[in-house]
Amino acid sequence: MKTCDIIQNAVGAKKCLAQLSSEQKNNALLAMACAIEEQAEQILAENARDMDAAKGKISDVKLDRLLLTRSRIQGMADGIRDVVLLPDPVGRILTERTTADGLELKKIAVPLGVIAIIYESRPNVTSDAAALCLKSGNVCILRGGKEAYCSSHAIVKAMQDGLKKEGLPAELINIIDDIGHESALELMQAKGMVDLLIPRGGAGLIRNCLENASVPCIETGTGICTVYVDADADQEMALRIIENAKTQRPSVCNAEEICLVSREIAKAFLPKLKKLLVDDRKAAGIVPVELRLSEEAAAIIDGTPASPSDFDTEFLDYILAVKVVADVREAVEHIAQHSTHHSEAIVTCSEENANYFAANVDSAAVYINASTRFTDGGMFGLGCEMGISTQKLHARGPMGLEELNTYRYVIKGTGQVRK
Repeated sequence: MKTCDIIQNAVGAKKCLAQLSSEQKNNALLAMACAIEEQAEQILAENARDMDAAKGKISDVKLDRLLLTRSRIQGMADGIRDVVLLPDPVGRILTERTTADGLELKKIAVPLGVIAIIYESRPNVTSDAAALCLKSGNVCILRGGKEAYCSSHAIVKAMQDGLKKEGLPAELINIIDDIGHESALELMQAKGMVDLLIPRGGAGLIRNCLENASVPCIETGTGICTVYVDADADQEMALRIIENAKTQRPSVCNAEEICLVSREIAKAFLPKLKKLLVDDRKAAGIVPVELRLSEEAAAIIDGTPASPSDFDTEFLDYILAVKVVADVREAVEHIAQHSTHHSEAIVTCSEENANYFAANVDSAAVYINASTRFTDGGMFGLGCEMGISTQKLHARGPMGLEELNTYRYVIKGTGQVRK
């Protein structure tokens, strides 16, 4: 189907979705989750086609993002059920008051309308986005990347089958068939039909959307996340946090890309860091982390000399840029210059330094003695997420149901006229 026809179908489905009760939406979500489980074999088969086509063309780390397993498919279904348990945001009274003229004024949450999501090679985004849109009263248009084409279409088919079982139109969830640049541009410029565009992917995708979209667009995802190890840090805690933030799943946007270490402890801490991330991993037969070291760090441990661009790169791989800084103030200055305003962490036992870091780091999520990997809709109790906004207007951080609503004012009078 042509992209323009899919957009028109989505616009036409808005009225149906707006009339559904919370119970009807929840029943539809449960049916979608069941359909994903029932069609797991077909989804796995289509994912195998994507994996075969992508091998040798994308990195092993990105292949892991693309891979679906039975447990990951179950996780997708469970994620939809988690959304069912969340309160329906539509119709919430955000504020209410009576004006001096006796008007009863209510500010009420309402859906945005049609939300388009352009994303790359993570099939689970398909179910997360569809579930959040449906629950928040929005029709969605999904456009996955070419690497996940077969997987995402199989997931959408299952969810549409679930909708049909509930007597609902399949057009509440739409997926673009054409994965050329033209289809993306059509979504970006569907002014008056697409109410919000959310890109989820690398810096190139996000930049393309921001530069070319005539519809409202949320900047999401790119994560040059930093962990600063303060002079007053519990060093064993710092090592645990860095190991988790860098190696648990390096291909995601909340993984650590930069490690800053206080000069006061650098000579003691950096050898421990190298042992944990490089030597111990080599000995265990798992992928070691490549340490890209500033000049001062390289004088303490062996590694790859860092280029200036390494501190402005989202590696999404087993690579960590490491720099020695004077103190928390220099760490904050470095973050201000190089961060994408996603997630940053300080490891410290100093309440003063922790407070300074939290007050002066301008990112969507700021952690004190915890891993940046927690920046996630599920971890924040949002069920799942539409993306992680790194901008400040409309939404910031993990975007859940509330961020997919806007509001209107409803004013009730008794015949008042303005004097």
